[in-house]
Amino acid sequence: MIDSRVQDLLDEVGLKPSPGVEATIVGHDPVLAYRFPVGEAAAMALAACGVAVSDLWELRGGRPQRARVEVRRAAASLHSRDYLSLNGGPAPLSPASGNPLVDLYRCRDGRWVHVHGALPNLAYGTMKALGCSRDRESVAAAVARWDGQALEDRLAEAGQCGAMARTADEWAAHPQGRALAECPRVEIIKLGESDPEPLPTGERPLSGVRVLDLTRILAGPTHARTLAEHGADVLYIASPWIPNLDAFVMDTNHGKLSAYLDLDESDDAARLCELVRQCDIFAQGYRAGALSRRGFGPEDLVRLRPGLIYVSINCYGHSGPWEARPGWEQLAQTVTGIVAAQGTPDRPQRMPVAACDFTTGYLAALGTLVALGRRAREGGSYHVRASLCRSGMWFVRLGATCDPARASGTGDPAELCVETDTPFGRLRHLKPALELSETPPYWARPAVPLGSHQPVWPSR
Repeated sequence: MIDSRVQDLLDEVGLKPSPGVEATIVGHDPVLAYRFPVGEAAAMALAACGVAVSDLWELRGGRPQRARVEVRRAAASLHSRDYLSLNGGPAPLSPASGNPLVDLYRCRDGRWVHVHGALPNLAYGTMKALGCSRDRESVAAAVARWDGQALEDRLAEAGQCGAMARTADEWAAHPQGRALAECPRVEIIKLGESDPEPLPTGERPLSGVRVLDLTRILAGPTHARTLAEHGADVLYIASPWIPNLDAFVMDTNHGKLSAYLDLDESDDAARLCELVRQCDIFAQGYRAGALSRRGFGPEDLVRLRPGLIYVSINCYGHSGPWEARPGWEQLAQTVTGIVAAQGTPDRPQRMPVAACDFTTGYLAALGTLVALGRRAREGGSYHVRASLCRSGMWFVRLGATCDPARASGTGDPAELCVETDTPFGRLRHLKPALELSETPPYWARPAVPLGSHQPVWPSR
């Protein structure tokens, strides 16, 4: 039996499970102090991934599987960094923790704007646009000199991250909200014809499947990490010049190899092309058009490698006036109405979990798994698209039905976690939240520092 909520998601992506497949969700929200049932939403997405993994396993000759997800484990996965422990002590902090450049501030007209200057380049740009220092009082005073809409526009013109808090109704009436309302939770678009490709041989559902991961913090890396827990060979490609954080690498790079390539260097760009020719999945989280200008857009790479599954993940969606704007978890919550409902009319508030990020990663993984099954059966190249704001709109549709005061909690952290020896040290981190009856998910490789490997594929 398949939970009806999971079946709804499977119907949306066009996956028809075989008889004998089961998908069960155990427990309910609220697990943590949030208003929306985001733990259950994450559990739905993960359980649907389990059904899609079962489908691929059956293509290899395996038996139908029973997928099971506990809501408390799914909810824990939405703030997985909080469970990290390195050598018995705390893991590195997120750059957003206590950062005055990552918060909601009241504007002159009473509206609220969320600024986001977490990384060094964003911090500098945000302070320059606002004319403030890296001090909470200075940021608050600078924001208070603006009306909300004018400040949102100013930050966008400066190429910085920031957004005005809206109610769900305001977002539904906004041009970007209207564009996203026409999209499913995850899009699977056929880009072209190619011959069917049977799955590579191997002992796990995704054995031999090669994934190039050109994403960063957090949805994109979660997408590829989810594929890695079912046996995919994931090669994480980072630029030596773009900042990243060890805390996020430790959290989302389980199961991956990691190499540096500088796409501004012709030799490195050529090396990436060679990796694409030998891969199955190419995932990217750049701004709209950024990779196309370099010759790595979906149409470019499908010509280079027919049968490729190209995955695009961003904040605001892949069409509409905001598709190229940079964004983060906090901004997706801000614009879609989540912070307005989580807080009060006088003070919007973020949910205490990165629900948009991680759930978008799970949804993108679902789309990728379904596209792999289609390619095996009928051939074709596919474009999988997901966005943080579309996930946020799903949460809003589910309704602000949870009472944070009744949060049940996730239970004993030791039960949820596993310890792994990594180049960083002894790392405690969450186990996969999805359970499968025939092929239990696990990561065969530890998280490693960026650039630990050469940009080459392991042998199949």
